[in-house]
Amino acid sequence: MLKLEKRPQPSRSWTYLTPLLAVVITMIVGGALFSLMGNNPVEVIRTIFWDPLFGEFAFYYRPQMLVKGAPLILIAIGLSLGFRAGIWNIGAEGQYIIGAITGAAVGLAFYPMESWIIFPLMVLAGALGGWAWAMIPAILKTRFGTNEILVSLMLVYVAEQLLAKMALGALKNPDGFGFPGSRNFQQYPSGHNAEIIAGSGMHWGVVAAFIAVIFAYVLLNRHILGYHIRLTGQAPRAARFAGVRPTRLILFCLGASGALAGLAGMFEVSGPAGQINIDFNVGYGFTAIIVAFLGRLHPVGILLAGLLMALTYIGGEIAQSNLGLPAAAIQMFQGMLLFFLLAVDLLTNYRIRLAKAEAA
Repeated sequence: MLKLEKRPQPSRSWTYLTPLLAVVITMIVGGALFSLMGNNPVEVIRTIFWDPLFGEFAFYYRPQMLVKGAPLILIAIGLSLGFRAGIWNIGAEGQYIIGAITGAAVGLAFYPMESWIIFPLMVLAGALGGWAWAMIPAILKTRFGTNEILVSLMLVYVAEQLLAKMALGALKNPDGFGFPGSRNFQQYPSGHNAEIIAGSGMHWGVVAAFIAVIFAYVLLNRHILGYHIRLTGQAPRAARFAGVRPTRLILFCLGASGALAGLAGMFEVSGPAGQINIDFNVGYGFTAIIVAFLGRLHPVGILLAGLLMALTYIGGEIAQSNLGLPAAAIQMFQGMLLFFLLAVDLLTNYRIRLAKAEAA
């Protein structure tokens, strides 16, 4: 018989091994899924994980890893702060959308004026928009005791409706011949989040993602606030005795995650996406949850997990184009990653033992 035996303390080695094990199991089960769909599983896995890095057109796909990974890393860093403290912001997708709307609105308000100050104002507006949207579940939780999971998640659907309203109304391009969507920021130099180095994929959103990783690492390991965040997540009663104020912590964690998600939305709409439109949101806010847990809620781990998830995005697009795989299959493959990570995470706190069956 197999028996689960609780470890005296979580295993450090399994803490780092479980993400790798989850990736391997996802490849195996995902390969079986692709095989049932009539595809060669080895070819699909190779296309997803190998071709973007070492394939014939890798010189084009490698910079795209930074473009796809930057918003995931930015959002996941913000989410990880709350998750470590037991504060569950599931509505980063909505904060991402609102940050894009507010940032784009500020940029378009100055069109066609040319000035260096416009883009910094867009950055500030994007962060404030995401922060304000996250403050709704934060204030409701601290004042009325509501569940931040449900409130933040429901606000995603409200944000999607606002996005459609803006694309068809207030932010609609007056010179767009009636088509939905705003002006294209790629044709507006003062509001365009252009590549810093041509062909590298490095834009200001990527820079912000690296800064967020460094800031989060210093905060969690060198600042009293980071200690309070870690203590609250590990021992809530001890945190109260240590003088941690739950209200302030909730406001900070949700506010920080909202601001970073809003920044991700602003950098995306002014750069790779280029404009506000109905299909602007692509699920980065939800995928970032996978990135946060795959990176073990550690800033450096999130950086690596964000690049890995970006690889699956790019490889999935190649597989859809070259092998005819449906987009839903790629999304299921990405979802498996979180499912198996949560499953094998059991080994961090428990060990599997062989036990003899007791006689009747």
